[in-house]
Amino acid sequence: MRIGVPIALQDDLIQIAFIVITIIANHRGLNDAVAVGIVEKVMSFLFLIPSSMLSTVSALGAQNIGAQKPERAIQTLRYAILLAVGFGVLSSVVIQFAAEPIVSLFTDSNAEGGADVIRLGGQYLRGYIWDSIFAGIHFSFSGYFCACGKSGLSFLHNILAIALVRIPGVYLTSQLFPATLLPMGLATAAGSLLSVLICVIAFAVMRRSARKMEIGG
Repeated sequence: MRIGVPIALQDDLIQIAFIVITIIANHRGLNDAVAVGIVEKVMSFLFLIPSSMLSTVSALGAQNIGAQKPERAIQTLRYAILLAVGFGVLSSVVIQFAAEPIVSLFTDSNAEGGADVIRLGGQYLRGYIWDSIFAGIHFSFSGYFCACGKSGLSFLHNILAIALVRIPGVYLTSQLFPATLLPMGLATAAGSLLSVLICVIAFAVMRRSARKMEIGG
């Protein structure tokens, strides 16, 4: 219960956050709402890699920690981050050149509003895609924290990112930049950047505490 409840609450609140973002997009108009909906589906597919890193680090990390080999758990975390970041960087670069063609797969440019949906979706995707890099990092850290029995840390960084950056950032950029969705996409990615910073700090504190215990032992 101590490990599972924070994870369950975290997943629920993340879904609520995406609903709020969708509501904000809906208030901008039909074309904006459709564009955001399409991009969310594309990103859900691309996030399969970061999500798999979370599961991998959680399972293999727990096995190694249970076998009294914490350094191998950290090595698993390191390789997962490298894989996820590599995938994220590659995806981000490709999307900068292929955003509109990808969005156009889900709508007809000749239909009413179709061209605007493709244009707006391309803008949103170009900003949002950077989240694939940061998400890969904090997903991997979340898996490690769960392996250590500290799923509360995973819950904490996700909730802080949602409450302090992701939702406020999306709302403010939607109001300040009514002609483009690019800033809204970047605001979403900025939430994951905050998560990365919190994860790095938490990991450093955990490592320092572990070293002190080793020296004391």
